Amino acid sequence: MTYPLSRIMSTATATYGGYALAQPRHLGRAVTSNPIKQADLDVLAQTFGARDLAISSLGAFGRSEKTVTAAMLLRIALDVSDGVILSVRADSDEARAKVLAVTFGWATLNAVALMVDRRRARKGRLVVV
Repeated sequence: MTYPLSRIMSTATATYGGYALAQPRHLGRAVTSNPIKQADLDVLAQTFGARDLAISSLGAFGRSEKTVTAAMLLRIALDVSDGVILSVRADSDEARAKVLAVTFGWATLNAVALMVDRRRARKGRLVVV
């Protein structure tokens, strides 16, 4: 298989998706200390979980480089948009910083993995996993 780093990142994101479905309150706790607002974010966390599992499945198991690339680009865009949306709802500077660090950090890791994989593919140095 080609694009090994992208596939590893997709597998890691799928793991998060499962966690978000099983423990949705984690998101609310990261964003706010208000228990009512935390509960309001449970559905969003479950939505993130389902979305991440679907997109990550394409990234991890896609047969073509185009499929993996599309999944990674979606993942990057969604991580950035998640960060923007959730940071606005954060109830403290500390929570906002944490949300932005995680979402933008994950987007960056995905972007680096995709760039390295694409560079390797262009140079003909494909890594087989």
